[in-house]
Amino acid sequence: MPQFSRALDVYQGFNFKKDKQSPVGYILSIKIGDKTLTADQETIKNPEEPDKAIAEKVVAVLNHYLWETGATDAIYMSGQVSTANKQMLAEMLLGTWSSIDVEFKYVVYEYDPLAKKYFKSNFVDAAVKGLLEKNGDDLNLAIADNPSTEVQSPKNYTFQIGIKPQTLEQTVNVAVASGKNIVKQWGVTETAAG
Repeated sequence: MPQFSRALDVYQGFNFKKDKQSPVGYILSIKIGDKTLTADQETIKNPEEPDKAIAEKVVAVLNHYLWETGATDAIYMSGQVSTANKQMLAEMLLGTWSSIDVEFKYVVYEYDPLAKKYFKSNFVDAAVKGLLEKNGDDLNLAIADNPSTEVQSPKNYTFQIGIKPQTLEQTVNVAVASGKNIVKQWGVTETAAG
């Protein structure tokens, strides 16, 4: 099965330039367990309308996205979060977990050289529900101790997460070019025993 894997340009994500055509991505919202990370990066430009900021503030500027495109495959993301979100994640990792539910919304943009414009190449219409993936006994969630050096202001930290779908059929939109969208299933609905 084909995978959707993108290395994303963090510098371009923070400092959008119309004449540069590298892919960018953002986590627009994310709730892990009972904690909601703050969407506190405000003036991030919308690649589809570079004169305007993205309507929603963003939680993270992504540096990598991977999904194997299967309905039960995990989505892996890594990106840069603020100091406040870094502290919340570090506190969560050191604490005890009452829930590993994840609810998140994200978008990845790429440039279409034929249409000569950016388009959404991977995104969800509404927040999707997942569970933190486990690697053995460890949850697939990490936050760097030291700030990233790619973009020095605002201070930001590399955050990484793996999310498996909940037992619920949801949709993820993928596109190969402007106007060439495909809707794929993420998650499989499981009927409760009666």
